[in-house]
Amino acid sequence: MQTQQNTNESLDSMHLAYGREVAELLSQSSAASWMNDLWDIYSGYMHAQPELGHSLRATDVFTSFKELMFFFQRIGELKK
Repeated sequence: MQTQQNTNESLDSMHLAYGREVAELLSQSSAASWMNDLWDIYSGYMHAQPELGHSLRATDVFTSFKELMFFFQRIGELKK
């Protein structure tokens, strides 16, 4: 029983820490601003691809970009 309680407290502490990090991130700019910056970063990355050459990680980079966009979209909805 004690182990389950420690695990729950540990998860709660981790979730609170994540929340603090997100709050810190959003104190710098709004979710919408982060999304605009992500589009700029990703667009620049895609524009530079011919010069950089083929990337085996292009799909992974797109997936990361997409997940970050969805994350900030969800965060933006929470703040309304």
